[in-house]
Amino acid sequence: MKVNIFDVARKSGLSVVTVSRVLNNVSSVREKNRQKVLEAIKELNYSPNSAARTLVRGKTGVIGLTLTALNDTVFDSVVKSVFESLKLSGYFLALSIDSEPVNGFSEASNFLFQEDRVDGIIVLSSLEEEAYIAELERKRIPFVMIDSHGEHSNVTTVNVDNYLGGYEATKHLIALGHTRIAHITGQSVFLSARQRKEGFMDAMNEAGLSPFMIIEGGFGTNCGYGLMQDMIARGNIPSAIFAADDVIALGVIRALKEAGYNVPDDVSVIGYDDQSFAQEVHPALTTIRQPADLMGQHAVKILLDMINGSEVSHTRVQLKPELVYRKSTSKYKGDISQG
Repeated sequence: MKVNIFDVARKSGLSVVTVSRVLNNVSSVREKNRQKVLEAIKELNYSPNSAARTLVRGKTGVIGLTLTALNDTVFDSVVKSVFESLKLSGYFLALSIDSEPVNGFSEASNFLFQEDRVDGIIVLSSLEEEAYIAELERKRIPFVMIDSHGEHSNVTTVNVDNYLGGYEATKHLIALGHTRIAHITGQSVFLSARQRKEGFMDAMNEAGLSPFMIIEGGFGTNCGYGLMQDMIARGNIPSAIFAADDVIALGVIRALKEAGYNVPDDVSVIGYDDQSFAQEVHPALTTIRQPADLMGQHAVKILLDMINGSEVSHTRVQLKPELVYRKSTSKYKGDISQG
């Protein structure tokens, strides 16, 4: 038998009116009741009649999401979270993968950025965000940015506190007794890279330490591998390295292993993101986890509030990252820089 809204109401112990309000993302519903309804929907595998609700709303029932690539497991998790959250609210998700933007837009994004195609847009970590902001505002399409690269005071954003992440990563290494700590950053064009570097610097300054080395790299395995090879060739090796993302850290560890160094006994390495491979590599990678699920959930809730006419005045959500302590960092065991 097909599950209906009355079944959801009975399962949640709430009224049909409350269930309806949750399905239509009415902001006045208490968070506790909203969660009860969402749990009941999930347990019953209830799917609202999207076509009928679209006619009632006078909307397309589609939310667009634009991103650069799907080869990052954190972004993959964000997309999945957005999809699941939209599904619970009876919306469909349309993806635009902007691998080759031309004049600020890819063909896929240009297709989505039409008033009659989607009810709203989620922009995920796009380097073309200035052009996107201008176009979406011009067309009056509601939008939310996740992992923005600029500090936009007049745009609704959902970001992770990358400053705190960089600070906590560095404090972790300092607490293990390390003083010769290097930082390999991402490209400075990324707000996240700049903020992680600021967190690193402040943690070092608070401890009365000077950075052993700060090198601007790129978010990629070859970057970490090549930069670590250069340090090894010069015989100038720190006791610990904070890499701006897990992929850089992976390259660092590979170079150290090939040169005969042990991680973490000789050099401790911490990454950032908690990519899916982080706990599978050897040694398992200590890292800073980004709350991908929460990023997607917050973005959807805010965007649907906008679409339904709630007052959302340039909300700026900043989520806390989490230190995940694994096997690639350990207590300082002595200076191996001349080894």
